[in-house]
Amino acid sequence: MVAISAMQRISRRVTQLRRYVQTETQRTRKKLMKRLEEIFDLAASLARGEVKYLTEGGVKAKVTMKQRQIWARVAAYTAQIISSIAEAIDEHDIDTMLAELEALIDEARSKAEAGEAKAGATEPAEDRG
Repeated sequence: MVAISAMQRISRRVTQLRRYVQTETQRTRKKLMKRLEEIFDLAASLARGEVKYLTEGGVKAKVTMKQRQIWARVAAYTAQIISSIAEAIDEHDIDTMLAELEALIDEARSKAEAGEAKAGATEPAEDRG
């Protein structure tokens, strides 16, 4: 009986972990996306020429075409990162893996229960109970 209760605790923890991963992944993705979108917006506005001057070290200087090209690359790379994060941090994949783990645990539990029932059936009557 101890093995079954241990498996139930493991199963319960996997279920809790699945809920946690789903919640935390969503929260992390939202934070990352928000911050990356801010970076993208700023870089894109510099690349488009919406920002005419930059202040660096207290000195105001006009944004050059070369600088705009660099900011366009920054914006493009930021967009790639946003896309990558949207694909890489996928709670669905994590949830699928945890579902597989849960299925293995359930299989282990059912085999343990079947083995325990079989062992109980072969014991002499006076040893049971």
